[in-house]
Amino acid sequence: MAGDSAPGTPAAGQPAGPGFSHRQILVTMSGLVIAMLLAMLDNMIVAPALPTIVGDLGGLNHLAWVATGYVLASTVATPIWGKLGDLYGRRIVFVAAVALFLLGSALCGMSQDMAQLIGFRALQGLGAGGLMVGVLSIIGEMIPPRDRSKYQGVMMAVMPVAMIGGPLIGGFITDNLSWRWAFYVNLPLGAVTLILCWITLAKLPKGTGKAVIDWWGTALLTVWITSLVLITSWGGTQYDWDSPQILGLAALAVAGFVAFVIVQRRAVEPIMPLRVFKSLNFTLSGAIAFISGFAMFGAIGFLPQFQQFVQGASATNSGLLLMPMMIAAMVVSLGGGALISKTGHYKSLPIIGSVLITAGLALFATMALDTTTTMSALYMVVLGAGMGAIMQTSTLIAQNSIDLRDMGAGTGVSTFLRNMGSSLGISLLGAVYTSQLADSLADAGPAAQNVAASAASMTPQALRALPEAAQHLFQQAVTDGVTALFTWGAAVTAVGIVLAFFIRQVPLRSTAAPAASPDAEPVAAGR
Repeated sequence: MAGDSAPGTPAAGQPAGPGFSHRQILVTMSGLVIAMLLAMLDNMIVAPALPTIVGDLGGLNHLAWVATGYVLASTVATPIWGKLGDLYGRRIVFVAAVALFLLGSALCGMSQDMAQLIGFRALQGLGAGGLMVGVLSIIGEMIPPRDRSKYQGVMMAVMPVAMIGGPLIGGFITDNLSWRWAFYVNLPLGAVTLILCWITLAKLPKGTGKAVIDWWGTALLTVWITSLVLITSWGGTQYDWDSPQILGLAALAVAGFVAFVIVQRRAVEPIMPLRVFKSLNFTLSGAIAFISGFAMFGAIGFLPQFQQFVQGASATNSGLLLMPMMIAAMVVSLGGGALISKTGHYKSLPIIGSVLITAGLALFATMALDTTTTMSALYMVVLGAGMGAIMQTSTLIAQNSIDLRDMGAGTGVSTFLRNMGSSLGISLLGAVYTSQLADSLADAGPAAQNVAASAASMTPQALRALPEAAQHLFQQAVTDGVTALFTWGAAVTAVGIVLAFFIRQVPLRSTAAPAASPDAEPVAAGR
């Protein structure tokens, strides 16, 4: 039975970490909140502008790469930025990431053709990869785990602002200014972040200055992640799953991953240190982050299809209809953070969160043509509560399980797993949706032949112009597709419930840096 404090806990009155006062933390948090907002808001603002961008620049067949290039670059860059922060210090690396993101944003706004936009979106994504991991790593270095939860809970409040405000801002900018301002809007916010963080982060450790860059690890990481994202992006759409292109990418992904693991075991300063996985809690929290990201964001990404095609909501209103989920996530996150800070107990939150997410997805899997917006809003509250219980808690558990020297790399790995889960969930559950929709229309027989022919380019406006019988066929097909992907999502998150029970209640440190190795975790009460 472990004691009341974790290894490395300082004596009473001893300063923790770099010694930030509460006021300094709040000032610094203002800059970090803006950086988090930039990272979450960008895609939400850009999405409503995409039809206008295509009309201006052309290149409809390359439209998917505007998002894919950004996601791919940010996913690859996440663990790299985390490791650079460990080597060079959080302040300079985080400021560099913000600056790169702003440079990419400015260049995106000046793009003259689709090829330029895709390239500059990738550059923007490289910077974005450092924003999220930078924010979480800085919080991890500034604030002891026992107090960290209440500050990380505040960061969760950024999500509803991004999810709800992003489409509204993007639509307003596109309608009243120019699509280019969907990118330029990042510049003033980013400038404030740069100034605040440069001033307030001066007390953070500056790093050794003797970095050994893991170039082979970086290259191999890029190879296998790129291959995996391309498989999920192209499989079943541009190429058949058993085509030479997809099979070749699968072979490259496996070979790249195996080579990456071998290089990481031998590297002096690995970009993704495998030692962090020696901690059972770190591994379990990472797996839960991956699973929840896969199911949640993959499923949520297609919920507007049902809202717009079946329930008749507009694009703007479908964003507002997500408000019950975001408010529930924010309330539970803030409440959970306060509870962890007060009691130090966190084991129950991943379990409760996994159960609620699975229940929410299962409820969505029961939707039918007559499901009302009120009923779907109740389902969103359940799903949002689960999100709020898991998202910050999984990061907290991961950070409490690693040494300070691995804070950036470990946080990067945790964020990377969540991002990978989200990317794969969007791709694979999207394939489930489109396949089920097509099968449903095919099963409807000749009556749905004309609808099936135009399904790929169907819009809510075009649907309303069809005869009532054709509308019903397509709406039923959308319902079948959405319920199928929610069913698969619930099945995946059910695995997370099992994993959550194996998380150990290791006492949260009251100092920012542990003195013991993470593989020496004590078994505490509540295991």
